[in-house]
Amino acid sequence: MTQRKTMAIWQPYFLGGGAEAVALWTLVALGSTYDIALHTLVDIDLDRLNTMYGTALSRDRPITAPARLVSRPPGETVIQVKPLLGPRLRPWIHRLIANVPWVRLALIHWSLARFRAISADYDLVMSTYNAVDLGRPGLQYLHWVYVVEQPWAQATPAMKLMLWWFKFSPERMLRNVSLTNSIHTAQAVQQAYGLGAQVVYPPVTTDLTPLPWAQKEQAFVCSGRVVVAKYTHRVIEILAAVRRQGFDIKLYITGGGGGTYSWGYGRKVRHLATAHADWVQLYYDLPHSDYLTLLTRCRYGLHHKPEPFGIAVAEMVQAGMIPFVTNRGGQIEIVNGANTDIIFQSAQEAVDKIVAVLANPQRQITLLDSLQQQRTLFSLDQFVRAMGHQVARAADEG
Repeated sequence: MTQRKTMAIWQPYFLGGGAEAVALWTLVALGSTYDIALHTLVDIDLDRLNTMYGTALSRDRPITAPARLVSRPPGETVIQVKPLLGPRLRPWIHRLIANVPWVRLALIHWSLARFRAISADYDLVMSTYNAVDLGRPGLQYLHWVYVVEQPWAQATPAMKLMLWWFKFSPERMLRNVSLTNSIHTAQAVQQAYGLGAQVVYPPVTTDLTPLPWAQKEQAFVCSGRVVVAKYTHRVIEILAAVRRQGFDIKLYITGGGGGTYSWGYGRKVRHLATAHADWVQLYYDLPHSDYLTLLTRCRYGLHHKPEPFGIAVAEMVQAGMIPFVTNRGGQIEIVNGANTDIIFQSAQEAVDKIVAVLANPQRQITLLDSLQQQRTLFSLDQFVRAMGHQVARAADEG
């Protein structure tokens, strides 16, 4: 029986992806120390999220503020979920968020304004959804900059309306303690806001046991939403050029869509995959367990988009793959910038470097040894320790 501080965490919605994984594992990391209330826009399916991300979160006990005496069952993180809207509205809200940007922005700011109204009821407050005005000094985990707000001079009319209508205060936002997902993003945070941010790398949330290299398939995986920003079509073109040089490789493309505005691009990628159906397989919304199995049995990854972090690349490293990545973004920290022969600047350079590695088995082994050392940076234990330390330090200083 111990006295615990209360903590409110704001994460407006869970649509899948690395940012949501950070939010859920933050709850785990802090749940043994604080009484946590998760504030969301719409109610969540906690059992489904536990299955997807390997967490063990439960909400079968109420949490009240201020702090009180509690006891917890072992192995379980108990939280309270405080949604503004019920589960029946979840499919409609998620559809609007994915397809109508101004509605998404309005819903985010409405949810945040409601959070500010209750933030004083808790000992600590935190956003796991980027930089925001929490109503009082707190903590914020940034996946990138200018997601919820923009400088007034650069803001769109819709953004200006939301900032004004919901009384968003950039000054209060700048008083938060900032955490972020990579050195790359920390540099962007410094440039955008003039804030120093502590790096807490996101965790790879699943237990991946790689097959021995000799048993792996001579295949590439391209993971992530099939949208223009991911350059999925270019991945096919690059590997088609590699095949023309005599390498009998396959490509598996995994990921969901990106809402209404990606339908045209999705058709383009499907047609391109069909044209190369003898070696390209496109999976939409592959079950997570099947996706993990695919990672463990393939040798290589190809990720063309510059990422603030790049959880898919970290999963590839954890699965014993050799990922080839572009030379801008947080994914360079994942593969180790010293491994220059898997980091490319252009499509032609990607072709040349992939061919060079595929033709050199000894270099493959050297790369695998180097990437093996990177895995500890993105372990769950490392994330839980780092997040707990940063929040405790902020609480002591506050």
